Amino acid sequence: MSRARHDREMTPGSMRSKLLVATPTLDGSFFERTVILLLDHDDDGALGLIVNRPDDLDLADALPAWAERARPPALVFVGGPVQPNGAIGLGRLELGPAGGNEDPDGGSSVIDGFAAVGFFGLGTVDLERRPDELGAVAEIRLFAGHAGWGPGQLEGEIAEGSWWVCESVADDAFSADPTSLWHAVLARQPGRLRLFALFPDDPSAN
Repeated sequence: MSRARHDREMTPGSMRSKLLVATPTLDGSFFERTVILLLDHDDDGALGLIVNRPDDLDLADALPAWAERARPPALVFVGGPVQPNGAIGLGRLELGPAGGNEDPDGGSSVIDGFAAVGFFGLGTVDLERRPDELGAVAEIRLFAGHAGWGPGQLEGEIAEGSWWVCESVADDAFSADPTSLWHAVLARQPGRLRLFALFPDDPSAN
């Protein structure tokens, strides 16, 4: 189920801002070896973006006005199977003295055309706005489609062993090497989970 909104306040038990890392049980499915950043999660369901599946379409061809702020690799990413013809722009604010848009509580000051998701200076960008109208947005990634879950659906998939839930870090959504992100996220985990980072992309070739 698709979700059309991004909540601004973290609800109790929310997994918003965490990563869903596909377990081997999803090999062979649409979500094989995916890493999903959860932008929203509450009792009504969840919404996220696959952040490690760049397509072969240049962002400059799809969204030329924003090409100069595209984070390399400057490609359109497959965000998920829901509304694949729809586009979501994920932007990152310029923080610090020049940007100054991040507050200590994880929120962001109001910027017209930028809907903060409350962590790491990230938010969705109104793609109909010009970049010079959103000067605080330092870089952007463009996603075709998204991943969505209805009430209790994601929790059920986690209980079935389809996903590992991991903490995200600031650069996950804008990784310079997104195709290696599945391995990189697992490699920084504690305990036995780290061992899965050694799994080859094609286990049959091992």
